[in-house]
This record gives sequence, C-alpha cells and structure tokens, in this order.
Amino acid sequence: MFDNILNRFRKGLGIDLGTANTLIYVKGHGIVINEPSVVAVNTKTEQILAVGNEAREMLGKTPPHILTTRPLSGGIISDFEVAEKMLRYFFDKINESERQKFARPTVIIGAPLEITEVERKAISDAVISAGAKNVWVVEEPMAAAIGARMPIREPIGNIIVEIGGGTTEIAVISLSGIVKWRSIKIAGDELNRNIMQYAREHFNLLLGEKQAEDIKIQIGSAVEIPQSAQYPMRGRDLVTGLPKEIMISDSEVRESMVKSLRTIVENIKATLEISPPELVADIHERGLLLSGGGALLKGLDQLIARATEIPVRVADDPLTSVVRGTGILLDEPELLSEVTVLTTKH
Repeated sequence: MFDNILNRFRKGLGIDLGTANTLIYVKGHGIVINEPSVVAVNTKTEQILAVGNEAREMLGKTPPHILTTRPLSGGIISDFEVAEKMLRYFFDKINESERQKFARPTVIIGAPLEITEVERKAISDAVISAGAKNVWVVEEPMAAAIGARMPIREPIGNIIVEIGGGTTEIAVISLSGIVKWRSIKIAGDELNRNIMQYAREHFNLLLGEKQAEDIKIQIGSAVEIPQSAQYPMRGRDLVTGLPKEIMISDSEVRESMVKSLRTIVENIKATLEISPPELVADIHERGLLLSGGGALLKGLDQLIARATEIPVRVADDPLTSVVRGTGILLDEPELLSEVTVLTTKH
C-alpha cells in the first residue's frame, strides 16, 4: 500500500549516459537534460566546480589544480566517483526545476553491448549512489531501436548502427532480442583524433579536441560533397610554438577520417555476413538505421549504402534515440522486462 502511494510520486527517468553527452528523459516532461559528460574538479579541495556545458568550455583552458575530466570512456565508467557526482548534479537540477519534491526516482539507463557484468553493475551502482531507488539497465542499440520506433517485437530482421562518442555498436534485432552484434571503439571521438593527427602530420599544427570536433561538424563528410568547403583550423605551430591559423578543406578532413570510416563499414558488413539468411533478407528489403551523434556526419548513410548495397536511413533526431527509447520503456513494463539485462533495487 505504502509502496503504491510512493510510486505515484516517484519520478521515472530515462538516461543515456554517453561518453560524449548525457541525456535525461523525465516521464511526463520529455528530455530535460542534454549536456556534455564533462566535469571540472578542483584537485586541491576535491570540489566539483562545473558540470556539463560549463565544464566543456573549460577543456584545455584550466590551471594545473583544475582538472576537466570525462568520467566515461568508451561508454564505460572510468571514474566512478566523478560519474556519481555528475549524475547527482543532474538529478538535483531536475528537482530544482520542478516545484514538487519527488521520492527517489526509478531509472532506466542504456549500457554498451561489449561490457562485463562488473562494468554493467558499476553503471547501476553509480545511478543508485546518485539518488535513484530502482535501476533497470538495457542495451543501448535496443533502446535506440525502440526510440526510433523499429518493430523490434516482430519476427523481422532489423539492423541498427548506433555511433556514439566512444563506441559504434551494430546490432541485428528480432523478437525483442539482439541476434548478432559487434561493438568497436571507433566512433565520434576517434574521428576527432583523426583530424588532430592529420593536422599534426600535414601542417605541424597542434590542435585541440574541441577545435577538431568543430571542424568535423562544420565541413566533415564521408563522401564527396557537391560544393567544396573550407574552415579555419587554429592551434599551435609545432615548429615555432606560436599560434597559427590554416584553412583546411573538406577533402582533407575526409582524407583524415577515411581509415576509421572504412573500419566502421567493414564491421557492418561482417555483422551481416554472420547473420541468419532469413533476417538478412528482411534487412535487404527494409534497410539499415543509423542513430547516435555520429549518424549526423554528412554522407555517412550514402557511404554505408554503397558498401552494403542496402538502403540506409538516419533516425529522426539520432542524438536522442537512446534516451527516447528509455522514455518509451518507462510506459511499457512488459517490453522492459523483455529487454532488461540488469535490475538493481535499493
């Protein structure tokens, strides 16, 4: 009886705890948090100085005693304490924005495919430590497929490629389960590093990660674009040690990323090769779905379509597919029980 009363006041949260960004869906309110997974810590006092957008602005600009860190690496928690504090900060922010004080929330959170039971438990424990009551962990490609409204419960072959900050996950889904999958550590962050390495090798220019990401977003593409473009690349000259600006072209950016993009395509093909022929026949007819921030790279759908000879489409608002999927699961307990890989109750 008491639990039923509490449940009426308990907030339901869906979380996409990504390497690059954290998104939180609040039942009845939609997506209320969409901020970078970055935390600034004062190492002298162990105090959290900034989280999210504010902390991202500090990247590469702090004195020695202030550390800007990402508590996740490849979708896995690499710094438990900082991850827990970041989640607690976001939970407090949600509570402050609402007039009514809620009981500890029930949370559904996405986790990468290729992680151990211990790493999965670490995600759940961090959410509990941050203030959650119950936690259900689901696999990210499954959450993304649900968020994109794919018919995952049907006896139909669905393939989704979720390209996040730290990992690219390829999953063939049928009857609410993942039949075949692959997970690789080449995703958005690796493409940024490719641009940084290209700048160093070809222009003797030391480039910051934020600059590299801006270049990727502005003129990055997977295939040749109709109108060539250029973008200013600013960094430190490795010869003189002085600030320097060079114009980089879209073809040069494309050249820097070609090896990583080829690896993603080869892994998609390899996943199709090991999938049951009946499901592959469905996929050939229905096509492949791209989700995650990496899906926004211009022409990536065309590159994959050419290589696999199957139709490719990008999910509506691919950045939010996973968190929208967790939001849908808050209202579908039966489906949640089918796709949950770990449940923790406090």
